[in-house]
Amino acid sequence: MSRVANNPVPIPKGVEVTLRGSEVSVKGGQGELSLTCHESVTVAQEDNVLRFRLREGEKSSAIVGTTRALVSNMVIGVSTGFEKRLQLVGVGYRAQLQGKKINLTLGFSHPIEHAIPEGVSVEIPSQTEIVLKSADKQLLGQVAAEIRSYRPPEPYKGKGVRYADEYVRRKEAKKK
Repeated sequence: MSRVANNPVPIPKGVEVTLRGSEVSVKGGQGELSLTCHESVTVAQEDNVLRFRLREGEKSSAIVGTTRALVSNMVIGVSTGFEKRLQLVGVGYRAQLQGKKINLTLGFSHPIEHAIPEGVSVEIPSQTEIVLKSADKQLLGQVAAEIRSYRPPEPYKGKGVRYADEYVRRKEAKKK
């Protein structure tokens, strides 16, 4: 069995876990998430922890660790939530929130409107900073990656949309 799967997932106070067959539902202060587990994984709730095991006769144990990590992210998401910060670096690069859309000016001849899916909240503390929050870690990462893909950071001047903790390796310009 994988080492990740051996660690139980603790359930904090205020989080309610429901097991129905192969479906795991987690409900907390930040929202409600559910996951359908692979048929070779069994989930058991003992006191305030969830334990994951491989069914008898199955061979692949990697899916048990993956399922444990996904459920752990769901528990953390509904209890505290996840956050991603994006920075816009470049002259004239800015972001504005308009209802359920982010209006981005990234040096193109037209502004870019990015629709925000349900379950993700957006804050824009300054024109060059975007803060995304969600209980669903996968959805949050996907939205952040889509916004970053409009203008990824380039290595010569460092302009573009980057994660707040991202290091952009700079290159030196050509010499004569």
